[in-house]
Amino acid sequence: MTSPVLAVPRPVRELAHDEGSGAWTAGFTVEVTADEPVFAGHYPDFPIFPGVCVMECVRRAAESARPPLTEGLRLAAVESTRFTAAVHPGDELTVEVTWSPRGEGWRCAAKVATANGRTASVRLRYAPEATAC
Repeated sequence: MTSPVLAVPRPVRELAHDEGSGAWTAGFTVEVTADEPVFAGHYPDFPIFPGVCVMECVRRAAESARPPLTEGLRLAAVESTRFTAAVHPGDELTVEVTWSPRGEGWRCAAKVATANGRTASVRLRYAPEATAC
């Protein structure tokens, strides 16, 4: 799969398991530089990193820190996304992902922020390949 985003999520907190809840969590940073291709035509005088690119950063971070037994799962749906602030060239995203089992699949919930505060929250649903969209 080709990504519209050049930046690569860097792990800052390794995948950890909470035995009580069954959830797995990990943390990442993503440096949003001015050389991202999407900035070329996205508000040239006031560049904003598109929300779909923030979602792509979440997906890439989540899929680089999968819990055990999730390898056969595929992204089935974006359950929800809420953007609360803009991301600009030079911002560094922090992405906190939490994987939770849901029936035969998993949900990955993410909180995204910059130094200025919360930027987005994203919930992704992963399902076995036969049931994924």
